[in-house]
Formats: sequence, structure tokens, C-alpha cells
Amino acid sequence: MKEPLGREVMAMRVAREFQDGDVVNLGIGIPTLASNFIPEGREVTFHSESGVLGYGPVLGDDEGDVDLINAGGQFVTPIEGMSYFSSVDAFAMIRGGHIDVTVLGAFQVAESGDLANWFLPERGVGNVGGAMDLAAGAKRMIVVMEHTTAAGEPKIVRRCAYPVTGLRCVDLIVTDLAVIEVTPNGLTLQEIAPGYTPEEIQAKTEPRLRISPDLREVAL
Repeated sequence: MKEPLGREVMAMRVAREFQDGDVVNLGIGIPTLASNFIPEGREVTFHSESGVLGYGPVLGDDEGDVDLINAGGQFVTPIEGMSYFSSVDAFAMIRGGHIDVTVLGAFQVAESGDLANWFLPERGVGNVGGAMDLAAGAKRMIVVMEHTTAAGEPKIVRRCAYPVTGLRCVDLIVTDLAVIEVTPNGLTLQEIAPGYTPEEIQAKTEPRLRISPDLREVAL
């Protein structure tokens, strides 16, 4: 029986995108798990708005230091060479264009690469936090999320119905069903979860998907 990809598998696929020497910012939720899955032989430096640069994998709730956390409030591993600073300096790094890759969750992503990830009108709550700065300042943005809502509605849409965090800022979408590249000509389906077909992915995606000639199953 085919199953969507789990959260850790999604994080592992995201981590494959990190290149040696990248400075990477990880958002709350599934993105924070990516620090646990750095490909062997690559050196990646993780940055957080909480004021830390150069931390290691996420730790369990009873293993960490309350003063050493990532953006999601999770304890992280201290590593040699890491540094601490104020959140003012952390945001200066983002706004100064020093973040190579950011990984964020989303409520919706439009076919143009617009991102909506800070406010759900039906809940009436939300906080844009550092997402807007990252959307504008990071060199590359990867979104990782479930492909549909709990009700089965597409989260990859023609136009965002929710308040937008940033325009044309998403480069790659990793979901529990697929890996989709955002291009100037639209969305290209690059990889699919084992057992699924392109037609099944399209049925759960509002905009039309182009199928890569190199389409393959998600590989880790």
C-alpha cells in the first residue's frame, strides 16, 4: 500500500539540497528536522533568528540547554566554532543577503512562487515573524509541507487566497507526495513519492504541472 512520505523523510529530502559551505536558516516545524540529515561530506552552517550560527542536530526535550534553541524552540547540539549574538544581528544577516538557503513551511504556494505562511483567516491568528525577511533576503527558498490540507484541498494553488508573505520567492517545493521546481514558466514535477503517478499528483495540485523528462521517485 502506497503511503505519503513521513516528516523525517521529507526533511531528509530537503537536506539533500544543501551544498557544501551553505549558510542555512530553518523555519518552524518540518524544516527544523533537516539539521539532522546533512549529507556525508558536506559542511553546512545553520543560522537562527534566535541568535545562533553554526549549530548541530536537534536534541530531545530533556537533553539540551535552555539557552541554545532553534527557531522552533527545540534544543540543538552545540558544535565547535558556533557563535551567539542578538536577534538584531541575526536579522541583519538575513537582510544583508548572507543566508544561502532558507527552508520554510507554508499554508499555500502559488504557481508563480508566491508564499503564504503566516496567517490563516479562519483561525484569526498569525505572526509573520522572520518569514517576510527571509522571503526577501535569502538567496534560495525551499518550502516543505503536506501536499494538501487536512480536508484534502490543494496547498499548491494558482493564486494565494491567504495573506502573502513574499512574492515570487519560492524556488523548490518538497511535499509528502512530490518534489516540484518553481520556474519562470510554471511548476515542474521532478520527483514523486513511491507508488504514486503524475496523474495522482496533478489531481491534488491546482495549477497545471509540467512533467520533467527525468521524472523519478523521491530518492534519499
